[in-house]
Amino acid sequence: MTNPTGTTTDPAPRAGRREWTAQGVLMLPLLLVSMDVSVLYFAIPQISADLEPSGTQQLWIFDMYAFVLAGLLMTMGSLGDHIGRRRLLLIGAAAFGAASLVAAYANSAETLIAARAVLGIGGATLMPSTLAIIRTMFTDPVQRAKAIGVWSGVTTAGVALGSVMSGVLVEHFWWGSVFLVNLPAMVLLLIVGPILLPESKNPAPGRFDLLSVPLSLAAVLPVIYGLKEIPSEGWNVRYVVSVTVGLLFATLFVHRQRTIESPMIPPSLFRGRGFAPAVSLNLLSMFAMMGSAFFTTQYLQSVLGKSPMEAALWGLLPSAMVGVAAPVAAQLVQRGVNRAYVVSGGFVIAACGYGMLTVSGTDSMWLVLGAAGVIASGIVTVMSQMMDLALGTVPVEKAGTASSVLETGAEFGGALGMALLGSIGAAVYRHEMPDAAPDAAHETLGAALALARQLPGRAGEALVTAAREAFTSGMQAAAIAGTVLLLGAAVLAAVSLREVRVREVEAEEPEKVCV
Repeated sequence: MTNPTGTTTDPAPRAGRREWTAQGVLMLPLLLVSMDVSVLYFAIPQISADLEPSGTQQLWIFDMYAFVLAGLLMTMGSLGDHIGRRRLLLIGAAAFGAASLVAAYANSAETLIAARAVLGIGGATLMPSTLAIIRTMFTDPVQRAKAIGVWSGVTTAGVALGSVMSGVLVEHFWWGSVFLVNLPAMVLLLIVGPILLPESKNPAPGRFDLLSVPLSLAAVLPVIYGLKEIPSEGWNVRYVVSVTVGLLFATLFVHRQRTIESPMIPPSLFRGRGFAPAVSLNLLSMFAMMGSAFFTTQYLQSVLGKSPMEAALWGLLPSAMVGVAAPVAAQLVQRGVNRAYVVSGGFVIAACGYGMLTVSGTDSMWLVLGAAGVIASGIVTVMSQMMDLALGTVPVEKAGTASSVLETGAEFGGALGMALLGSIGAAVYRHEMPDAAPDAAHETLGAALALARQLPGRAGEALVTAAREAFTSGMQAAAIAGTVLLLGAAVLAAVSLREVRVREVEAEEPEKVCV
């Protein structure tokens, strides 16, 4: 192989059985970390009855994990590059396992909230570390693309599986069982991780910038919080201020990274061809994924009248299509199809899924499930390619930091998708609701259905029908916006990625790797 400077290099060594076995070991804790986002879906009623949390405490029990996870991703990615990704992974696994045990037997809301916070810390160490270790183990571009495709599929499927597993466990056991299921996987990782996983880190990481940690938290958390609340509460001044404050701290964070000697997120990452487009396009893909999920989950429950468990089980069907998308995309790129066209095709596929939602009605279950599957397939195609591109175009010693930037961008994209598309849907819903309907019914579909149960006979039925039709109209309007955005993303991908190639030669200074 000849690199751009004209010198000859040896082909990257191919991974063997040991590396693929290690990949399998990494996927189980990754699946559980992804599932923990939605694992309380069915457990919260039992938790409420047992621990009697206040309304605010119940919200924090639900949201603490995701907030801490999002806020610490960049910190943990950089820390892994400093102290070793395997070491950080094992520390995180121990913390995740211990916090799961505490959460399972929590005897107060405060204890459960604290345990969920530690789970978020553990999750923030596990996600970028697994991706960075994959980058270290699989140096052959073809194998790396396959491994990252598996990583993307597992992460996406985990969120859907979390709610179903929660329902099954709560039906047969007590609510703490949803946390205890984490322990076997973490114990397995702690036992075999030191044997199978290579240790790797940046040989010259520089000083770890402690001030960047609170700055990154202050930048990420207020924005994520505000964007997550806007779909349900509207553009309340409090949430707008929260987003604004976060953006101000983000400006300070970026300024510090550009001016200090050893930044947490080196600006040089974004100067490499391919990395900035990969982060941006990955953000747009999560925008589309979470924006559609915001509507389809409500549609199954509130429009079609499915129970939460039924909705969760039906919601697994679209995930079946996800397992095919990433491998097919990797095969196309390996056979010489320009990555720009594969990614553009993924966005177009997802746009077709949104287009299917634009013609849905109040009794279109199969159409909506099919649309969700098409959207997920297109988005996973994009995500797997963008992760492979981003990790392949940065020096391997910065793999942890690069992974954390990608995942933080994905968190922003998901929250933004729910906020903007949710706001479009909410505005259309309010406009379509009859003027004669009670004021509370104009706010949300859930409020309208609750009011309808208190009304007699035909009045309640009429309100239910009107609310379901208004919600479906809102979903259609949001789907139109999503379709336009995804088609624009397809054009952006074709233009920005057309000349980008993944580097197949490592940096001149190889990172420190020891098994």
